[in-house]
Amino acid sequence: MVVLAPLPARSVVLSLLLGSHPDRMAAADLVRAGEHFGIPASTTRVALTRAVAAGDLHRDAGDYLLGERLAARQRRQDEAVLDAETPWDGGWELAVVVVAGRPGPERAALRERLASYRLTELREGVWTRPANLRRPRSYADDAVLSTFTATPDEDPVALAAGLWDLRAWAASGRQLVDLLAVTTDPAPRLAVAAQVVRHLASDPLLPAALLPRDWPAAAMRAAYADYQAELRALAIGR
Repeated sequence: MVVLAPLPARSVVLSLLLGSHPDRMAAADLVRAGEHFGIPASTTRVALTRAVAAGDLHRDAGDYLLGERLAARQRRQDEAVLDAETPWDGGWELAVVVVAGRPGPERAALRERLASYRLTELREGVWTRPANLRRPRSYADDAVLSTFTATPDEDPVALAAGLWDLRAWAASGRQLVDLLAVTTDPAPRLAVAAQVVRHLASDPLLPAALLPRDWPAAAMRAAYADYQAELRALAIGR
């Protein structure tokens, strides 16, 4: 049986806040949570101080909250954990880069932004995905892009299979669900749960018609929801 190594103290507190709604917890709650996962109180306090210094957390009225970067990650994570779909009519989102000669850091930032909207690259400078998500297409306000909704002539199932490695994603997802079911020690269990939600964050969130059979995302969401209920029962999650 695979056993994931327990998370370090900083990852523990960040994971707890990423899974907490609202995303704020008192220092005493985080220290108590750390002790549940085998982390001494002093180690948790040092981890909190370093997380604030790095901008991963900030403090407000004595509570710890996610910093801007991690708050954005939480929104992406929530989109994956919750039902983000809307009825699909067969259309695909397209974002085409129409401005050339930009510096490397700008190109990298745009790639990261488009990937955060779960678009993938059809070819260099052409990004796409099925138009089945409720989230707004805020990337369309970027001046270097032209955006469209279109319907491909080719088989959309084959197109999706060529753009995403769906079988590999599904196999890893099923392994994580099984691992969470048999992992009982608190620290390794948290590590597995964190891996579950990290894997969900990479779910392309495709329409059901484009997915292989036995797609494990729903089972992963249910397993993670059950784990969050465990944390709430321990008064260390919300």
